[in-house]
Amino acid sequence: MKPIDVRRSTITLDPDPTHVLARPFRFMSDQRSVKISARVMALPENEVHTLLDGVRAEFADRQLKIDEFLLRRFNEVSPYLLNGHQSLSEERKLLLGGYFTHEYSLEAAALFNPSMVPHLDQSNVPPGSLRFILSLRATAEGHVSSIAFRSGVLDAASSVTMDLPSRYSLEPMQVPNSAFEKPLFQRKLQELRLIGDFNREVLNALPDAFTMEELRASISRTVNQLPERERETTKTVARETLMLASSNYEVQFAPESDLSERVLFPVTPSQSNGIEDARFVLFQKEDGTRTYYATYTAYDGKMILPQFLETSDFLRFKFITLNGPAVENKGMALFPRKIKGLYAMLGRQDAENIYVMFSDHLHFWDTMQLILEPRFPWEFIQLGNCGSPIETEAGWLVISHGVGPMRKYCIGAFLLDRDDPAKVIGRLPEPLIKPNINERDGYVPNVVYSCGSLVHGGQLVIPYGISDYATTFATIPLEQVLAAME
Repeated sequence: MKPIDVRRSTITLDPDPTHVLARPFRFMSDQRSVKISARVMALPENEVHTLLDGVRAEFADRQLKIDEFLLRRFNEVSPYLLNGHQSLSEERKLLLGGYFTHEYSLEAAALFNPSMVPHLDQSNVPPGSLRFILSLRATAEGHVSSIAFRSGVLDAASSVTMDLPSRYSLEPMQVPNSAFEKPLFQRKLQELRLIGDFNREVLNALPDAFTMEELRASISRTVNQLPERERETTKTVARETLMLASSNYEVQFAPESDLSERVLFPVTPSQSNGIEDARFVLFQKEDGTRTYYATYTAYDGKMILPQFLETSDFLRFKFITLNGPAVENKGMALFPRKIKGLYAMLGRQDAENIYVMFSDHLHFWDTMQLILEPRFPWEFIQLGNCGSPIETEAGWLVISHGVGPMRKYCIGAFLLDRDDPAKVIGRLPEPLIKPNINERDGYVPNVVYSCGSLVHGGQLVIPYGISDYATTFATIPLEQVLAAME
């Protein structure tokens, strides 16, 4: 294999412990929340004023619209007030909200495993340049991972310039009354073996498009109509039905927010310990329109579950459950268009080899086909993809990772047939990128890893994580990569 010219960038995106997000501070018991509320309620009004002034002075320059967040937290915890809250001053409400809020440092431990896609806005970009969006896995206290975003520009020579990120972080608001499609929801229930007499009755009472509140109401009515002796046996089905619905939701960021301020933080039980390794891809639909999809791994501390994201503007996001027997383990990566009328996706269902899947529906994946097994010593432990396949004239270029001795991760590549991506037509015998002397130490040593690259101006641009700690870039001539394939 001829040497390949790998140009490492001098840019490194390091974790920033000052990038903090206002989050709900929850206590172990309702009783403790009641006690804390009572203590604040007992304060004289002048002390409330002084304490709130102190909170604003200390935190207002670290949080956007801090009063709005504190008031929202007050409204969420107001049931803990034993004597009601109708006559409370605005300042006391805000102070109460402050006692149930804390700052979370999103990326204090790590900012890594990037995915790179073309930006939806290419206005005012110099000729030959490309504006891009970078998604990153941000990890901090409790090893909880969320999705953060940055932006930048590749110039005509594929050199990287990053935009200066905002100092603020924001969570989106959940979209109220977002609708579920009954046939799709019913199919998901069938996949989970939750369809029976109870849920048929629940669904029969719902319109073709229904909201979460309508689902809750229908479940409640159906339970109440059951004989007392049958109600207990339906609780598990009812609970799991609501968990499925709560895992399929939409969120919306404020239109005026900066991309780098937006954070997708875990909110559902399946995500409770992290949203990991989002692989974004700009997908071209059959009608010529394009949207962004991403696969990610939801982690609840015990179980990993591949899930799905959809957005057209990086302001509104749909979180979607994936279903079917082929949906397991990590590392799902969607192809950027349909192939012969079917969606296609890569996966690593057995934690060792690479498989390809085809489906007529984005949410359901039933079968898989083995396409690649470890062959070379640097990948003997396991193979995996490093993001969605990239379409080239030579075939589908897949950036991959391999794990070798001492659990050392390296980045490689292989090539799939454009018309039949179950057929491997080339692979690199040696890694493209190995951890160099400056990349070996970090949160998890000896790892280079990516979740999505792109080709620009004949150059393959790979953003990659350094030892699960920070992020940098490598630029490689595409023709050299393809020429080195065996």
